[in-house]
Amino acid sequence: MTYPDCNNISVVLTHTSHPGNIGASARAMKNMGLSRLALVSPKEFPSGVAVGRAASAVDLLDQAQVFGSLKEAVADCGLVIGASARSRRITWPLLSPVECARLLVRESGRNRAALVFGREDTGLSNEELQLCHYHVQIPANPDYPSLNLAAAVMVLCYELHQAALAPDNPEELERDWDQPMATGADVERFHEHLERVLIAVEFHDPRHPRQLMQRIRRLFGRIRIDVMEMNILRGMLTNIERKLDGKPASRNKARK
Repeated sequence: MTYPDCNNISVVLTHTSHPGNIGASARAMKNMGLSRLALVSPKEFPSGVAVGRAASAVDLLDQAQVFGSLKEAVADCGLVIGASARSRRITWPLLSPVECARLLVRESGRNRAALVFGREDTGLSNEELQLCHYHVQIPANPDYPSLNLAAAVMVLCYELHQAALAPDNPEELERDWDQPMATGADVERFHEHLERVLIAVEFHDPRHPRQLMQRIRRLFGRIRIDVMEMNILRGMLTNIERKLDGKPASRNKARK
């Protein structure tokens, strides 16, 4: 059997407390043809326990990238999907494991993508989930829905593997887009810029935020901004700032 190339898809584990889960996740990834492992502030890594649980997937541990924050880990990604076992106060677009896998496989042909897993005890924080375009939930026994971290990684990696092996279905494929998607770093700069402008025009009061920025983040995440659209939006915000400062507007200039 020829295994599909999923090198543009990263599995990201955030704040993992038990190194054995890192090793077991690496093993699950290699079983299913994935090789890009990213770790955000693991409690213990490198670790002999992780190596022991990884079995023949030690090469994934050797190549794993370690980051200080999830924002850094997904900075170059055009699609980020976070695994969440529970609903949040502000709901995000939700995918099933099959839908998640199909979308990741489609996107990985033209964008870097990340599948993100949280802490063993509390999962991803609300702030981390807001860095994701979509959330994915694994349906489980409602009386005991909590999966071990490595088990959750295996379930979603299996679905990824199945989606990558499946023949293309023209009805499911999105039409090729004319621009790449904006990366995580681009999106974060945009939201920082937007918040700065909304404060300047007195639409947003950071002392009484009323979940405004979270809802705006959800709105733009649902749309999925490409790089050209991002330049247009940033240029608009820059011109608003210039007008507020009494300066002439400049055309097509996005502030970095």
